[in-house]
Amino acid sequence: MCTAATYKTKDHYFGRNLDYEFSYGESVTITPRNYPFRFRRMGEMKSHYAMIGMANIQDYPLYYDATNEKGLSMAGLNFPGNADYKPLAEGKDNVASFEFIPWILCQCATVAQARELLAKMNLSNEGFSEKMPPSPLHWMISDRDESIVVESVKDGLKVYDDPVGVMTNNPPFDFHMTNLSNYMNVTRDIAVNRFAPDFPLEAFSRGTGGIGLPGDLSSASRFVKAAFTRLNSLSGDSESESVSQFFHILASVAQQRGCCRVPGGFEYTIYSSCVNTDKGIYYYTTYENSQITAVDMRREDLDGAALVTYPLIQGQQINYQN
Repeated sequence: MCTAATYKTKDHYFGRNLDYEFSYGESVTITPRNYPFRFRRMGEMKSHYAMIGMANIQDYPLYYDATNEKGLSMAGLNFPGNADYKPLAEGKDNVASFEFIPWILCQCATVAQARELLAKMNLSNEGFSEKMPPSPLHWMISDRDESIVVESVKDGLKVYDDPVGVMTNNPPFDFHMTNLSNYMNVTRDIAVNRFAPDFPLEAFSRGTGGIGLPGDLSSASRFVKAAFTRLNSLSGDSESESVSQFFHILASVAQQRGCCRVPGGFEYTIYSSCVNTDKGIYYYTTYENSQITAVDMRREDLDGAALVTYPLIQGQQINYQN
């Protein structure tokens, strides 16, 4: 499972935790403007916006999350049991799930423009290959002003406004927003005695206003915890302070290996990412490497035609002071 979030100080930031039981060998991948995207049903796009993100390369960048040079960002998160892709539809733009991120980021600079494409799009059930069938996903799309969540379910393609700027996994997004109502009394302030105002109850610790926040690893609980943390987060406007705070937001819902058993192993946070969407700088950490590593899209030739990839630095980087 996974968690995605946005954060804004002077600049805008977007990123996610990728939680799974194993890695597919992903790398930070820059797609320049003239890399030819060949879509299954929508032809070839020879020129488009450049983008940077995390992808598995199969002679084609299969992006997990990415941001384009205009600052529009997108991430796909696991949505098993609810994702329902459709057969090819006449009169619609038929886009396969594995090419959904580049389809939007190649052409759109804002969420408003993405909405226009979504209105005429059919998310088709075509897989990348016989060995790589469609992954059950839903997506978060964000610019510096708004975020939306896109879900292809049995009832069709749903587009939700996301005012809290976070997203996790099952159940569908409308459940998560309704579920937040169960936590309206949670606060960052010291708890006030509403239980029995005439009885001398006193807070015994700092942080008592947060009693009731969930701490388990379920997607519903991570949504609540990430929303609370993100909506209450404070930091300075500098790049260092902003990036540091963003990784702290993600750390509040990170998964530690051994705590969530799944068939075949344990789910854990394989990587966490944070991209400055205004500057095109992609930051990441991995489970074994908590040092933040950065890749700057604008240091590459964005008018090129070849993918640029950076393998993840996996080993722990320890800075000795003596």
